[in-house]
Amino acid sequence: MKLTKPEPLTIEGGNKAVLLLHGFTGSTKDVKKLGEFLAQRGYTVHAPIYSGHGVEPEALLETKPEDWWNDVVEGYNFLQSKGYEEIAVVGISLGGVFSLKVAETFPVKACVAMCAPITRDNSKGLFTRLYHYARLYKHFENKSKDQIISELHELRITPKDSLDGVTRLTTETRDELSAIKAPTLVLQGSLDDDLYQESAPFILNTVETDDKEIIWYENSGHIITLDKERDKVYEDVYKFLDHIEWSVAN
Repeated sequence: MKLTKPEPLTIEGGNKAVLLLHGFTGSTKDVKKLGEFLAQRGYTVHAPIYSGHGVEPEALLETKPEDWWNDVVEGYNFLQSKGYEEIAVVGISLGGVFSLKVAETFPVKACVAMCAPITRDNSKGLFTRLYHYARLYKHFENKSKDQIISELHELRITPKDSLDGVTRLTTETRDELSAIKAPTLVLQGSLDDDLYQESAPFILNTVETDDKEIIWYENSGHIITLDKERDKVYEDVYKFLDHIEWSVAN
């Protein structure tokens, strides 16, 4: 079975724009429902998909974090090219790290970082994520058990320079957190791994803005935009964006 490649998502909902960023091994599916929720409430949303993501897992290792960051920048520029002068950025997991990097690099109206592993100092766990994604992807392709085993073995011995690059990008972003002056919302699942739970208060305490908040979701794990408390996540993101004084009106 040939799987359908996820596409970038753009929904025009108003004069206020939101850049939505998915996570490592993820796709726009991670943030689509959140985007639809915001669009229904007056926001135009755009979610790019990173190079090598949403397709066969081998393609991801042929790209690097710099490529993914360029896709993020292109997403920001896309919204600007459409005439949106005020842009908020919202991201989950690696997309949360990217949302912080966007806020450090470009003018943003607000920054929302969800389950962002900003304290990551090595690539441990990243290949495990990729491996699980690969196994699931190949299963949905209806490949035989022997073929899946063979391809997963090949994946194991493939150079993984891009994974080390994730650590470098995260460290660079962490070192510049104090440059963030925009209103910042940190969202975190209480059932998530320790790395993410440690990162959430670190982000809150390091960004240089008085308008900042952290919200924990007691019954949620990592991808909180799709987890049990997703409706509350959507509402909390909307409330935070809505309390900001935008100069544009819908």
